[in-house]
Amino acid sequence: MSRHPPPPPLSDVPLEPGLYVVATPIGNLRDITLRALDVLNGCDLLLAEDTRVTGKLLAAYGIRKPLLRYDEHAAERARPKILEALEAGRRVAQVSDAGTPLVSDPGFRLVGEAVAAGHRVFPIPGASAPLAALTLAGLPTDRFLFAGFAPTKSGQRRTFFEEFAAVRATLIFFETGPRLRASLTDMAAVFGGDRPAAVTRELTKFYETAIRGSLDALIAAPGTDDPKGEIVVLVGPGEAKAATEVDADAALAEALTRLPPGEAASEVAKALGLNRRDLYRRALALKDAP
Repeated sequence: MSRHPPPPPLSDVPLEPGLYVVATPIGNLRDITLRALDVLNGCDLLLAEDTRVTGKLLAAYGIRKPLLRYDEHAAERARPKILEALEAGRRVAQVSDAGTPLVSDPGFRLVGEAVAAGHRVFPIPGASAPLAALTLAGLPTDRFLFAGFAPTKSGQRRTFFEEFAAVRATLIFFETGPRLRASLTDMAAVFGGDRPAAVTRELTKFYETAIRGSLDALIAAPGTDDPKGEIVVLVGPGEAKAATEVDADAALAEALTRLPPGEAASEVAKALGLNRRDLYRRALALKDAP
C-alpha cells in the first residue's frame, strides 16, 4: 500500500478571464504543480512553443485543450488572435517547452500588450532551470544574474562576457553541448581561470549531473567535452576592484555639479569606499581649479 495519499482532483472552480503564464516541468513530469494542472485543465486556449512537446505533457495528465503555436517565428502573427480571445473574455494559458515562460523564450511582448489592453495576467510559478541550477551549484545565491545564451562566435562571446566581468553576483548562462568547452575557455579568458564555476546538465532528469570547480578545471574535465542534454553554466561573483584616483576625481567632479564639497566627499566616500577626509581635500582642490 502506498504511504502517500493520491493527489487531490483537479479543481472545478472556473478560471477568471485573462492570460495565465504557466511554468511546466524542465524534465521530471511530476514537477508540475497542482495549480498549473488546474489552469491547463480550465483554460480555453493553450499557447505552446512546440505543440508536440506540450501535447505529451497534456496526455500524461489526461488533459485535452486547443493548442496554438506561439514561438519566436509565430508570435507576430499569433498575437492579434490571442488578444482577440482575451478581449472576448477567454482564459488563455501560455507554456514553453520546459520551465517558466518568458525566460529565454518569447512572450514578454504578449504580456505587455495584454496589460496595455487592460487584461489580467496571472503568473503560475513552478520549475525553472536557472533556479534549479543555482540551488545545485554550490555558489553564492544571495545575488545572481541570468544572462541567457552567449553569442556563438568566440570574439562576440568574449565581448558579451566582458559586460559581466565585474558583476558581484553569481552569473547564470545557458549553453549547448557542442559549444560548452569553447564557451568555458572564453569565460576563463575574461573572468579568470581561477574563478569558481559549475556546469549542470539534465536537471531533474535521470542523468542529472553537476561538475564544480574553477573554470580552468572545468575546461579540462571529461564531462564538459560535448555533453548531451540541456546545460546551465554558473560562474561565481566577481571581486570588487579598488577605486583609482582617476575614478575618485571623476566621481567628485560629477558630485560637485550637484553638491557642496563636504557632501560630495561624503557621497563619493560611501560609493567607492575611500577616506572622506582625503576626498574632501581633493574636492576643494577640484572646486578651486580653473
